[in-house]
Amino acid sequence: MKHKVTIIDYGVGNIFSVCRAFEHCGAEVHLTDSITDINTADRLVLPGVGAFVDGMEGLRSRNLIEPIKEFAAARRPFLGICLGMQMLLDSSEEFGQQEGLGLIPGKVVAIPPTGLDGKLHKIPHIGWNELLVSEDAKWDSTIFENIRPGSSVYFVHSFAVVPQLQVNRLADCNYNGRVICAAVRSGSVFGCQFHPEKSGVVGLEIITSFLNL
Repeated sequence: MKHKVTIIDYGVGNIFSVCRAFEHCGAEVHLTDSITDINTADRLVLPGVGAFVDGMEGLRSRNLIEPIKEFAAARRPFLGICLGMQMLLDSSEEFGQQEGLGLIPGKVVAIPPTGLDGKLHKIPHIGWNELLVSEDAKWDSTIFENIRPGSSVYFVHSFAVVPQLQVNRLADCNYNGRVICAAVRSGSVFGCQFHPEKSGVVGLEIITSFLNL
């Protein structure tokens, strides 16, 4: 029997590559912007690329914010990807102070333009980087349960999540000495700053683990 997954289509990027990755992992994928479909979903995925304000407006204009919050409160598996992860938090400083979904305490801030050595580095942070276990985090029984620390995944982002609570920090990466949050968790709500659908075998293993939650 195929696992069913509902992917939210709210007008912000990379929807079809995400759908194909989930289908490759054996999922029955339903792409939707329907409140009813979100309310009845088994598993929910919020993908996204681009600006925080545009993402939140895409959800707001379709009246999807409250249904998403209700889904998360029901403790069903929920995954935010890239911008979708950032919107899980309380707020973002991108283009002024912007309100997020508030599912995980914290904020989204610009990645510093220099490494710890003071030298300028490329923004956005783009390309492959290694996943590190966050301090005090455990990957057992999470979407990373079959992932070896040090495995590489694919990032494209200029802003980074800063969880208020260490307990919500699941994985990090190191960008020229800057420790950047790569994944978050709160109960059955997960977020990946990287793109699992573009991260080869490692990304597909993460998607499979999400489907098996």
